[in-house]
Amino acid sequence: MMKAIKTLGLFVLLMIAGIGAMAQDIIVFSPGNFVRGTIQGTDYSSVVFAKDDESVVHYKASDIQEFVWNGATYVSKPVVVNKKTLHKFFKIIEYGTINLYSIGGNVLIDPPAVKKTRIIPSIGIGAGTGTFGTGLGVGAGITILGGRNQEPTARKMMPATFFMEKPGTGRLMEMPVDGAGLAENNQRIKTVLLEQIGDDADLAEKIKATENFDSKLIIAFVTAYNEAHK
Repeated sequence: MMKAIKTLGLFVLLMIAGIGAMAQDIIVFSPGNFVRGTIQGTDYSSVVFAKDDESVVHYKASDIQEFVWNGATYVSKPVVVNKKTLHKFFKIIEYGTINLYSIGGNVLIDPPAVKKTRIIPSIGIGAGTGTFGTGLGVGAGITILGGRNQEPTARKMMPATFFMEKPGTGRLMEMPVDGAGLAENNQRIKTVLLEQIGDDADLAEKIKATENFDSKLIIAFVTAYNEAHK
């Protein structure tokens, strides 16, 4: 009996530790001013954040400085879109003499809907469809309610784009990563790399000799430059 109690106690402690580890995402409003919780998704213009008290909020990129999600940092930066200045979140890939950021690639375009779910017991009596909820079924079940007539929304991945920045210049140079095999995209990537890190003669020669670029190769060039120009 005592062994079973100890085992149960250890299981509960492990569950608590696991929950604590999950809630390690951070929203930073300004240096030293931050909150912890769980980030549920981002569309790079806003982020959906569940606080420790289970309340769920949207933060626009213009509202916060940065957030940390699954160990990666996303910073808010102003960009000009159709002659309008907007704030977007950029995932930091490399930071140093040259900064490399990304948007898209591994995050769904539409963030999850901001709705709190309610979990209530459901008891079915007699024969029926056996579904959870208000219909008659057999035995007991659980109904998860998050709003009426909810259906899964089909969402697709946002194409990945890299952005390079030489701190102090105020310019973000765009490089399309998805579809990098296209000739025009390869030329665009080569042009940006040579403009940003072409002052390193050795790297410049390697960039000029490269015909096809992908995300790993771009990161390798920027990392090599930052290591050589600390």
